[in-house]
Amino acid sequence: MMRMMIKGTLAIMGILIAYLLFWPVNIEPVSWKAPVGPEMKGIFEPNDYLQDAEILGLNNGIGPEDVAVDENGNMYAGYEDGRIIKYDVYGKNRGVFVDTEGRPLGLDFDGEGNLIIADAKKGLLHADPLGRLTVLSIEADGIPFAFTDDVDIGLDGMIYFTDASSQYYIGNYRLDLAAHRPFGRLLMYNPTTKETTTLLSGLYFANGVAVSPNSDFVLVNETSEYRVQKYWLKGEKAGNSEPILENLPGFPDGISSNGKGIYWIALPALRKDIIDNLAGKPFLRKMLLRLPEVVQPSPDRYGFVLGIDGTGNIIHNLQDPAPESYSPITSVEEKNGILYLGSLTYPGLARISAP
Repeated sequence: MMRMMIKGTLAIMGILIAYLLFWPVNIEPVSWKAPVGPEMKGIFEPNDYLQDAEILGLNNGIGPEDVAVDENGNMYAGYEDGRIIKYDVYGKNRGVFVDTEGRPLGLDFDGEGNLIIADAKKGLLHADPLGRLTVLSIEADGIPFAFTDDVDIGLDGMIYFTDASSQYYIGNYRLDLAAHRPFGRLLMYNPTTKETTTLLSGLYFANGVAVSPNSDFVLVNETSEYRVQKYWLKGEKAGNSEPILENLPGFPDGISSNGKGIYWIALPALRKDIIDNLAGKPFLRKMLLRLPEVVQPSPDRYGFVLGIDGTGNIIHNLQDPAPESYSPITSVEEKNGILYLGSLTYPGLARISAP
């Protein structure tokens, strides 16, 4: 009997090992070298500034990833079920403005009061003030968008947005991060010609995008590289790009301009040693993905927002390390001295006075 039990145990172990080694996973990770993360001190010193954030729309839905504010102070938040809910200045739910039937992520108003939507599943969308929906773009250079992510609009009406990954959809974004391949793009949509142009390709999970106040450059976050890229739209550097902030202490998600020289970066999670330590071990990363998601590395609750200038200098450091913090913060928008916070998974949006 004992011998049979040992054989059974060994057989089960053999099956588990074979599963971890050979079960198909739809990625081919590459080896890369993660920089040594900065210490949480000095410009990154922990603080509790964000602990006083006011939660709005609690339990109206899950994951108001971005928040757009119109000229009257009304807030619009997109939830994981496709609804974009309108809230008045007091935070009262005014009903569904539009339902994209996809996954709305980035939101921004154009100069005519239309809401431009980066929908991870549906592409770049346009909703007029009555909530009538139009599809603007679903591909660029013959490559369909797999993960339309964030959007911002320049003074001239040009729409800048990101396709986080041309290979992986929102439901399996972990595969893109684990593969660490440059499948992301920074794109521009011209509402007059209705043409979509690729400005930058080869980005590592292209996420948040923010245009400068005079539209001379655009910033884009590369989540899995912990950095912010600057793409020049005007001047002698037009058409070129350069990193202006690298080796962040967390994963950068959304970025936005306050119109006065500050760019707010949402950091939904701090870096984890296990992820950086596996950077040079693609085979182990592939094995890790064969484990149930509940036992894979997951982020800790941590509220974190940075404010930088157009050259990458850190001006503001806002945090809330508490386990019950409003987090993960995936977007930050400033309007009339108020910071509006969005989250990919929290059941509500938030706001707090800007520093």
